Amino acid sequence: MGIRKITRPAIFLDRDGVLNPTILNPATGRMESPLTPKDLRLIDGVIPALHKLQSAGYPLILVSNQPNFALGKFSYQTHRDIQHKLVTALASAGIGFFRFSYCLHHPRGLTPGYSHVCDCRKPSPGLLLQARNDFGLTLSDSWMIGDQPTDTQCGHAAGVRTIRIAPSSSGACLTLQSPDPCADYFARNLTEAAEIILSDAAR
Repeated sequence: MGIRKITRPAIFLDRDGVLNPTILNPATGRMESPLTPKDLRLIDGVIPALHKLQSAGYPLILVSNQPNFALGKFSYQTHRDIQHKLVTALASAGIGFFRFSYCLHHPRGLTPGYSHVCDCRKPSPGLLLQARNDFGLTLSDSWMIGDQPTDTQCGHAAGVRTIRIAPSSSGACLTLQSPDPCADYFARNLTEAAEIILSDAAR
């Protein structure tokens, strides 16, 4: 059976900082991706927001840089275990993603086969373009939601509209005057991002 063609817009979502909080890595002193399945939890409001987007007919596609395996911070099995916990949590709430697209590479990585420059690591639009080709998506009406400049740069390069999430817990919410020329909109969380998308679709 061939891949089902959608021929409609989609919602591309980053993972860390959008669906789940980042965590403090004691080894680096920085906020990073979850290092164990125990570290992963969904941000409050994520499930209702995803329900609204899903109910509106948007295919949901996750697009995330996850270089911890390449950097030697954890095993590939740990990556799979974290992904399994995410899928289980979403499925138990009735949320089904069309695809989970991960870039596991890093140009300065340590793991053979994963330590090189690739065309799937954001800000490259490679994963969005692949989804377009596989599913027949209309990118001009699609959206990319992320919390980093690389997310909005990726979306901009692919020709989708972009929303930059900047949680209030980061100290100061981004505004339209913030230096991110690739962001079409700003939101504090996925709830606000979903409201922007649905309001735009209703015009």
